[in-house]
Parts: sequence; structure tokens; C-alpha cells
Amino acid sequence: MRCGVNTLRPPSASRLFLLLVVFALAGCGERPKLARLPSDAVVLAFGDSLTYGTGAAEEESYPAQLERLIGRRVVRAAVPGEVTAQALARLPQALDEHSPRLMLLCIGGNDFLRRLGNPQAEANVRAMVKLARSRGVEVVLIGTPEPGLSLAPPAFYAAIAEEFRLPYEESAMVEVLRDNALKSDPIHPNARGYRIIAERLAERLKRSGAI
Repeated sequence: MRCGVNTLRPPSASRLFLLLVVFALAGCGERPKLARLPSDAVVLAFGDSLTYGTGAAEEESYPAQLERLIGRRVVRAAVPGEVTAQALARLPQALDEHSPRLMLLCIGGNDFLRRLGNPQAEANVRAMVKLARSRGVEVVLIGTPEPGLSLAPPAFYAAIAEEFRLPYEESAMVEVLRDNALKSDPIHPNARGYRIIAERLAERLKRSGAI
């Protein structure tokens, strides 16, 4: 070995390929990001009775409590009893009226209760996401559990979130609806339950960079 000679060699083509694969896989594991919300931004909470706040006073609904947590206006655009087909038909007007920067989408529970079929709910949720995104509105998807022993959101929510790279809150509703102390009736939270949902969403928005 000769002293003073630089023995470092450039990486081989195979090593470069492996490094690129590692970086690509690391990128795939990153959480979806959102643009930071200006202080005057409107957040649209769109959904059914879980968004409306059935089981609690209006100021105790999750949109009202979330507004206080994040310091941004959160509009409650919710219709109790609505199925995804009705929500999809209503969404364009809500987007036109409020011009939100971000939509929190929580819908599907009434499709499950009425046994309308998960494929229909999936198609309608996907269409709502596409519509919002086509108008430059970012989306956070909230999983709604199916009735039953497992009380878990159907897999299509996670699939849609992955497809569109959406922040996805899958555990908040499940956590609340599994605890009778956090419910006003078998399918709706009480004020404490809505508080937990609002806190989880605030954390999700912080982690994604929105606030």
C-alpha cells in the first residue's frame, strides 16, 4: 500500500442502484403532508350526524371544538342520516359556498347501517375526494366504523387515503365508539367523545404541517 494515495473509489453502479432503492422506499414511508393553513383559512367539516354533533350541543360538536383547538374557522357542513350518494350530490354547493382550503371528510356510516353495500360507499367517497382535489381543496379522510364486533372502518378508507396520499385518521371514531362512557347513544359520541375526536384531528393536522 502506498502512503498518501487516495484509495477511495466511486461507488459501483450496483451500489448506486441499491442506494436509490433505499431512498425510494424511505420516501414511500413518509406521512402525507398538507400545505400550512393561513390564519384566515376555512376548514370544511363535511359529513353526517357524526360531524353534525348529534348527541351533544352544537358548541360541543367536533367541528366547534376543533375550531377552538386550531385557531382556524371550521364550518360544520353536515346532514344527519345522509348516505354517501346524497353527500356527493350536496358537496359541490358546499365547496362553492364556503371556498375551503381543507376538507375533513367523515361519511359512510349510514350506508353501513342501511346495508347499501361497501362498493357504493367506496365509489362515492372516492368521487368526493376527487371533486375536492380538482378544486384545489386538500382532504383529510376520517374512517367511519362498520357496525359489528370488530367496530373497525372498512379497508376501502385506507385504500383511498393511500391512492390520493391523504392524511387518514382511522382510530379516533373507533376509540370513542368502543367506549360507552364517551357515547350519548349506541352510534353517537357525547361531548367528551367529540372532544377526543377533535383532539385527534388537531394532532393529525399538526403532524401533517397544516397548523
